[in-house]
Amino acid sequence: MTSARPTRKDALELFLRYNKSDSLCKHALSVEAVMRYMARKSGEDEEMWGVIGLIHDLDYEMYPDQHCTMTEKIMREEGWPEEYIRAVISHGYGICSDTEPQTLLEKTLFAIDELTGLVTTSALVRPSRSVLDMESKSVRKKWTDKRFAAGVDRSVIEKGAAMLGADLNDLITDTIMGMREVAEEIGLKGNPAL
Repeated sequence: MTSARPTRKDALELFLRYNKSDSLCKHALSVEAVMRYMARKSGEDEEMWGVIGLIHDLDYEMYPDQHCTMTEKIMREEGWPEEYIRAVISHGYGICSDTEPQTLLEKTLFAIDELTGLVTTSALVRPSRSVLDMESKSVRKKWTDKRFAAGVDRSVIEKGAAMLGADLNDLITDTIMGMREVAEEIGLKGNPAL
């Protein structure tokens, strides 16, 4: 790594060294955008939040069975700050990590990681195939259908919302707003005129 404080360039280069899947890259960009949006909204460090959002699934494509464990190892070898490593590892709390989210950044990452997947899937079944004209109620309509986006663990999202003391509808709205900022890059610009 080139600096004591990792940059977006550092994060993107490292992420792309371990990930080639289009869907994982779009997921990383989605989470980064939402983390940046949430940081601005909370008056927090947008760059740090964005970098952590971008790098959070570093090991997922190559080491899915060692998710978070290999990320910690790789980030340490690359000389990343402890605060960044801890934040990334905490997003797997209760799933593949014992590191409980404690800071606002960590709780936000935990809450929105799965949620970006549900927002993406919900957008793709809309006539417009876009997040630009989507609202929270579109995601909530699909919430109880366990066959829809079956890989998305709603209980993790609910747990994250509770950690943040956030209303679920507000969290969904914030996630959509963040994803709108990168709609084109993540393939969800669609055609809102439809």
